[in-house]
Amino acid sequence: MKKLIGFVLFWIAIGMAIMLLMKFSLLSLCVLIFFLVLGYNMFNCS
Repeated sequence: MKKLIGFVLFWIAIGMAIMLLMKFSLLSLCVLIFFLVLGYNMFNCS
């Protein structure tokens, strides 16, 4: 289950990165970095 949640969080972060190309905000950048790190840790370090 951890791998699945990590995989989903990673792809949500990728979608947010694409969103940042359209408009930039500091909050979305912080959430993007948080989701990338959390998704990577949950998917690869289980």
